[in-house]
Amino acid sequence: MLLLAALDGLAYGSLIFLVAVGLSLIFGVLGIINVAHGSFYAIGAYVAAAGVLAIGAMGLPAWLAFPFLLVAAALVGTVVGGLVEIVLLRRVYGKEEVLQLIVTFAVFMILEDAQKVVFGVQPYFANAPMNWLGTVEVFGIFYTKYQLILMPLVALAVLVGLRFFLRRTRFGRAIVAVTQDREAATAMGIDAARVYLITFIIGASLAALGGALASATTSLTPGIGAGTLVLSFAVAATAGLGRIEGAAVAALLIGLGRSAAVYFAPEFDVLIPYLIMMVVLLVRPQGLFSTVQTRKV
Repeated sequence: MLLLAALDGLAYGSLIFLVAVGLSLIFGVLGIINVAHGSFYAIGAYVAAAGVLAIGAMGLPAWLAFPFLLVAAALVGTVVGGLVEIVLLRRVYGKEEVLQLIVTFAVFMILEDAQKVVFGVQPYFANAPMNWLGTVEVFGIFYTKYQLILMPLVALAVLVGLRFFLRRTRFGRAIVAVTQDREAATAMGIDAARVYLITFIIGASLAALGGALASATTSLTPGIGAGTLVLSFAVAATAGLGRIEGAAVAALLIGLGRSAAVYFAPEFDVLIPYLIMMVVLLVRPQGLFSTVQTRKV
């Protein structure tokens, strides 16, 4: 049972990491705590599930569902995330944090209702990708390859790819420059507005990717974005807002803690992630991997 709890924690932590790292990236660069982030997760899940069901209904090969998960995430991040940033968020940059929170919360509520209008209120379940990969036996325990292998590999690829992008590419270094000092970066010819837009799209796409991957493992119902949003905030706060590697460690810690609670103390299932966050913040109010003086991405 301990092994099963560890495997569940790894899969769950990988999923939450994808959402939390997008939230941390957006805060690290734009300085906005994006309450609407959970909606990108939910919309990504619904779009992916609808596409997978359509692929099955048309009799197309089941493996096409996997590239479609990526397409759905990129589509949601680019279209929905891009519109939110252009139409609303760029009007509140530099404003009071309370105003930013109110605006992003309003976006969250609008998108929550939009999901019901577009996808209805009946549950969606599209498990074809998970079934197609099958199961694997680990020390006598059968586990789905989708959750045991694919989801952690995607999370690892995102972590490595994101760090390479920020440190080794020209545009990634521009993002870091804007994060450190926007005025100086602008004076050097960097288009800060473009940096903000692309960063927000990347962050929204990561949340949508988390939702797309989750669509094969759970039934989708209205309100799924809210719970994931709160958990992603717990991960980001535990790591320190704006810390990418820290989000990976915190997501794994919270994933393992929650999974252990499910198996050994189910009455504390919901409590454990926030208990971990509370203990960390009492000891280190800035998070495990942040410093008081600086904020990095």
